[in-house]
Amino acid sequence: MSSPLGFTPWRRRALSSTSQRDPPLPQPTDVLSSSHSHGSHQIPTVNSQAHPTSINSVPGHREPIRSFIYGSVRDNILVPIDSVQNARNIRQDTAELASYLLSDGQAPPSPAFLRSRSSIHEGSVSIIGDDSSVADHVRDSSTIVEVSEPSSPETERNTDAPAGPSVLANLLKDSPHLSSIQRQPCDVEFEEDSHDDGDEPEPRLHTEPSSERTPLLARVTSGSRQSYTEDLEGQKVKVKHPWINSLVGVSQKVEERMAHGVAVAVNPRRWNGKAMWHNAVVTPISCLPAVAVGLLLNILDALSYGAFELFFKDLHNPLTWKPIFSHLGSAGISIFYVSTIVSQITFSSGSIFKGAVGSELIEVVPFFHNMAFRITETIGEDNPDAVIATTIVSYAISAMITGLVFYLMGRFKVGYMVGFIPRHILIGCIGGVGWFLVATGFEVSARLDGSLEYDLDTLRKLTEPSTVPLWVVPLVLAVILFYGQFKVTSKFFLPLYILAIPLVFYFFVLSLDTLDIDVLRDQGWIFQGPPSGEPWWYFYTLYNFKLVRWDAVFECVPAMFALTFFGILHVPINVPALALNCGEDHADLDKELRLHGYSNFLSGCFGSIQNYLVYANTVFFMRSGGNSRMAGYILATATFGVMLIGPSLIGFIPVMMVGTLIFDLGFELMMEALWLPRKKLKLAEYMTVVVIVLVMGIHDFVVGIGVGILLAFASLIIQTSRISPVRGNYSGDIVTSTVRRNPSQHNYLHRVGRQIYIVKLTGYLFFGTIVSVEAKIRGLLEDSAFAKQPIKFLILDLWHVSGLDYSAGEAFNTISRLLDNKDVVLVLSGVEGDSELGRNLRAVGLGGGEIDVMMLPDLNSALESCENELLKTLYARQEELTVRRGSVQNLDVPARSSSQFSSFDPPFNSPRRNHLVEAARDALSTTEIQRPSRWMSFKEPLRLILQIFQGLSDKNEDFWFPATSYFTRREYPSGTVLFRRGESASGFYMLEQGIIRAEYDLPQGWLCESIVAGTTCGELPFFSETDRTATAVVERDCVVWLMTKEQWAKIQVEQPEVGWELLRVSLKLTSERMSAITSYILTTAG
Repeated sequence: MSSPLGFTPWRRRALSSTSQRDPPLPQPTDVLSSSHSHGSHQIPTVNSQAHPTSINSVPGHREPIRSFIYGSVRDNILVPIDSVQNARNIRQDTAELASYLLSDGQAPPSPAFLRSRSSIHEGSVSIIGDDSSVADHVRDSSTIVEVSEPSSPETERNTDAPAGPSVLANLLKDSPHLSSIQRQPCDVEFEEDSHDDGDEPEPRLHTEPSSERTPLLARVTSGSRQSYTEDLEGQKVKVKHPWINSLVGVSQKVEERMAHGVAVAVNPRRWNGKAMWHNAVVTPISCLPAVAVGLLLNILDALSYGAFELFFKDLHNPLTWKPIFSHLGSAGISIFYVSTIVSQITFSSGSIFKGAVGSELIEVVPFFHNMAFRITETIGEDNPDAVIATTIVSYAISAMITGLVFYLMGRFKVGYMVGFIPRHILIGCIGGVGWFLVATGFEVSARLDGSLEYDLDTLRKLTEPSTVPLWVVPLVLAVILFYGQFKVTSKFFLPLYILAIPLVFYFFVLSLDTLDIDVLRDQGWIFQGPPSGEPWWYFYTLYNFKLVRWDAVFECVPAMFALTFFGILHVPINVPALALNCGEDHADLDKELRLHGYSNFLSGCFGSIQNYLVYANTVFFMRSGGNSRMAGYILATATFGVMLIGPSLIGFIPVMMVGTLIFDLGFELMMEALWLPRKKLKLAEYMTVVVIVLVMGIHDFVVGIGVGILLAFASLIIQTSRISPVRGNYSGDIVTSTVRRNPSQHNYLHRVGRQIYIVKLTGYLFFGTIVSVEAKIRGLLEDSAFAKQPIKFLILDLWHVSGLDYSAGEAFNTISRLLDNKDVVLVLSGVEGDSELGRNLRAVGLGGGEIDVMMLPDLNSALESCENELLKTLYARQEELTVRRGSVQNLDVPARSSSQFSSFDPPFNSPRRNHLVEAARDALSTTEIQRPSRWMSFKEPLRLILQIFQGLSDKNEDFWFPATSYFTRREYPSGTVLFRRGESASGFYMLEQGIIRAEYDLPQGWLCESIVAGTTCGELPFFSETDRTATAVVERDCVVWLMTKEQWAKIQVEQPEVGWELLRVSLKLTSERMSAITSYILTTAG
């Protein structure tokens, strides 16, 4: 159904952007010739390609490949939603409303566009006839197409180059072209100095005659291979082959360092005696205390873990030991040492933690036992050589698999996932490690069989008279050491205290005849040393590949991946926890993962097992003064020396020394986790830390981490739910669209604007936050609140919403039903039809049923749509009164009884309708909305002047009639640029027909303002004689009345009173527009 006045409902708009209802305008050549006749006015630019942003052609609709949630069962309701097309339809309504206000009343009554949108449910129908007619008009037009200049060769050459950060940077990068460099070399060479004094050679510049291709910066060549890989702005050039370039870069650095070292070595005059003494003597000696502590930790771990890698108990009967591996305790210690040395060298060479200590984790020993037990069951105990060969090969393969997985994780940069782990979870893990160390201290000192169990049997064992001195002595020594570190700040205090324990111990052992070393070893005061006599490389003789059963190896693959997963769980927690402990803010988890990959893969290649960066050992080592790479290298060398000497040294280490060390470190970590952060963390976060420590210490390490993560997620949901997603609430009488409307329309919208309510939402909407949004809307619809502020349109601005889940999507359906029960129209702004947010809303069926929901790309379009609907309601009533009076020509509506507003009288008591009745009565009873019959006979631009200035000026037509001769009629097609920002203001426009789009492209942001028929354009810069602040583009073919500078100068001389009145009116218009735009900007920014 088409409208007699040419208006169509928004749901029946054609999808074609070229469909226009405006009557055809004269050919552009007439416009140009008319403009040319006024030499004082600047001719606007007609660009056939410069279409307005809001009327660009819409891309074809594409259904999402996968629906949001349950999309497969909702395919029948996923109707296409084109928010850009909706905005275009609204813009057409705006133009029609402005033209209707200025119409002369000759058109037939009852235009179809005056029907309310909420009552229309027709589908989208394409008006083919209109499109074809417009297309014919476009083909027949003789528009002069602007031909751009051909691009220069340099421009054509760089069309595919990415846009640089600045013109200067691009000039420096692109000057000159490679071919021109080859043709015109401009190198800087260095004079070879004949004197061997170590001074840097000075450059000698060879230049060629300057031309257009001369580079801005000359290429420098030197022996140092230094090239300009960065521009002057410090922005790196993206390389096409990062792997090759990185390898080349590393090789160049190694070559440079070697060349520099050789040059210094062969030239004694360049030797620095102080530096040599400091680097070769002082620094290594200062690292010895920390190395001693680290070496003790490695020996302890070797004795505790390494001896049990191959020498383990029966899984079904823990009291019996597997005889196949009973003689391989020393081999297990050697395997442990090899892995420790490889990891120590790797981490000391590349880790950001200079004092990083690598070793095996005790938690992985059960995985080794599981693999060995499976292999034994598969092969059988009657073939022990094959079992041993297959087992150690499986260990090495598992280490290589772990290294490969770690490297891939670091290579593809998945380390960012650790950012999702809250800091208090890491603090809880630190406390859990501290608890574990304290428990280990009791196990080692009291010589308990197995782990520390929290039962009566363990308590009886600890309270036995022969056991109490074993754990009480190291516990007391640890307490003294713990409190002594607060008094003594020297980094040598800890290692010297630990080293003094065996000295004092053996002083009494050797001084007292009653103390025998063998007796003390049997009683648990000294470690039992493993059997000696085997070389450290004995385990390599066990690698007999001819005896390996590969089917048994493949059966162990699941256990290998489980072991790898366990390592993946520890490393992303240990590295951030260590960074938090050390205050290292630049830790790169991806790099540390790659280092773990190198270390484990190399360890597997050397026939050894997995290794990791051990948090506890690293903290102890760094606090003892080992925070340097040299200390790590010395520790690796010392560990290698212990491995060469053999494991017999272990049989002389006092247990109390190791127990003291473990107790002290456990106390420090628990203090950092439970005591120091008690005032920094919130109560919920602190309780989470306590729960993590208790679960990790009492039950299981991994389970404690999982419990902490679950508690963190629960706390996050609760805390996030307390933050309201409502960013702000506004009313339509405060916030208006940026459409520059006629003053009469503006005044009416100011009266009824309270019926538009805007709610700005922000963040990610999920089941925890959408509840507050629904409660907010329910509060608006309550009878008491609705009576105070009746609303017709609710705009939910989703511009700052990053996404929503299924629960939030279903909540929008509930909100739409609540609003529909109150006859309130729901409008969603900031939603693109093909965006993820739009697809998610469509997936839950929003707007696809009987309830109409409009989705628009921005808040301005939503406000413009609601304002248009309110104006349609007013004009529908005006048409009704016109028909009732039986005269189309005279629209004067005298003040009469309220019975004339029968169409507004509600069948029920409706505050919203009562508000509309009052606003319509005031508007239709004043001269501001009327079209006086005496104006209809006036020619343009007098009628246009009176309609634009009504309410702004009290002057009548006699006063304004002399001003008509100072305006010139102009017609501009769509796409014409009237003026640009920064140009001198050369004209003042009054718009009779069409739409002009003013674009404010400022450093602070971009803003668009629509100027419709019945308004003015460019008055402030014109009358104030300043530059243009915006770029004006014709969005719909328009007819304007133009006053040029020359005509303004004449009117000030010939009609000074008219000129002063124009200035006064322009100031009023500017004040209104600045108020509206400022309100809109503050709303969008809020």
